Formats: sequence, C-alpha cells, structure tokens
Amino acid sequence: MIDLKSGFRNTPPVVKNLIIINVLFLLASFTINTVFNGRLEHTLGLFFFKSEQFHPYQIVTHMFMHGGIGHLFFNMFALWMFGRVLETVWGPKRFFIYYFVTGLGAILVHTAVNYIHYLSIVNNLSPELVQIVIEKGHDALLNYQNFTNPEMAKLNIILNTPTIGASGAVFGVLLAFGMLFPNTELMLLFPPIPIKAKYFVIIYGVLELVLGLSQQGSNIAHFAHLGGMLFGYILIKYWNSKKNTFY
Repeated sequence: MIDLKSGFRNTPPVVKNLIIINVLFLLASFTINTVFNGRLEHTLGLFFFKSEQFHPYQIVTHMFMHGGIGHLFFNMFALWMFGRVLETVWGPKRFFIYYFVTGLGAILVHTAVNYIHYLSIVNNLSPELVQIVIEKGHDALLNYQNFTNPEMAKLNIILNTPTIGASGAVFGVLLAFGMLFPNTELMLLFPPIPIKAKYFVIIYGVLELVLGLSQQGSNIAHFAHLGGMLFGYILIKYWNSKKNTFY
C-alpha cells in the first residue's frame, strides 16, 4: 500500500511545489466561479493567439489551470509518481527546466496544429463571417451557444475555447521516465497487468497520435500531449549530447 501522506512529505521540492500551486489554482477557480460567478479559466487559460481573448501571460498560467478534481488528480498523481524520481536523479534545477520546456513545447505544437485548422476554415468563410465570430463568438460560448454555420462553429471553438492543464508537461515527464528507466515495470489498473515503462510510453504516444488524427475538434488536446513528449525527447537527446551524460 502506498503511504500518500508520508510519500508527499518526502517529495522533492519542485514536484511538491508544482502540486501545491496546481491545487491552489483549482481552489481559486472553484471560489471565483462559484462565489463570484466568474470564469477564471477564461482569464488564465490559454486562448489561440488570433483570439481577442489571448494574453501573453496565459502561455504560462494555463499550465496551472484544470477543469475539475478528476483532471487535476490524474495529472498531479502522474507528476508525483514519475516526477519525483526524475527530480531525485536530475536535481531540482534540471527538472524545473525540463518541466517547463515540455509544457511550453506542448502548447507550441498544439497551437501549430490549431493554426493549420484555422487557416483551412478561414479559407472557406468570408471576411465578414470571420469578423462576426471574432466579435460575438466568445460571448456565445459563455452562454453555452454556438453558430449554426458549421464552419463558423468550428472557428469559434478554435478562437474562443481556452486550453488548460498540465498534461503536456506531464506527458513529457512520462516520456523522460520511460527513457531513463525503460525496463522498470509499471502495474496498469486496466487491465491489471505489468508493463515495461518503454512499452507504456510507446503505446501512449501511438494512442495520442491516433486520437489526435481521428478526433479533430475534441476537447482533449492530444497534440499537446504529443508535443510534450516530442520536446522532452529532443531536450534529453540534447543534454545527452553534452559531456555530462545523465542516463
């Protein structure tokens, strides 16, 4: 049995503080959304850079926002399970750098994919219809409405749906664990079978690619997950090309 209380007390500082900050952001979100009838995720979540709701600070703040307790729990549990091992091996500074590089890399890939979709949609709409989406789309989504024109509706989702969560960085952490400890056996919950970390990472990566290609418009940012893994792989290979090999 895992002693979570003791385990968290012995968690290295960067992972521990990341978990605490993420929990505090969720509590703040619940408070503002419930007590003050606000939408903190629409302030701190990351909007597409063509959206009027976009602000540069969202590039960082979106990584600390989550859509609910379940979303937060699974991200933070994975961060605690795998991140504490990586931080122990690398040290706080290198782990901190890795975490944010993969998180920012994830949103870069996610934005690039969205930009491709954005261009294909805009080419099918008149400038007048695009402007209507820009001016009225955000308020429509806040009222749980969208345009009846399917192309306008898809454009509105891209422009005015905020991206939130630490999943991109967490997938980067998972990738690093699989590279550093490829033969470590992990016990799956469903089905309850052991699997080596390297195979677990490969299966997850392929699954995210398939889902990303087959479920365009999904509320899960599959390409952000892949982006976190991609930038994690590049950064580890870069570090390993230096004199001080670390795995």
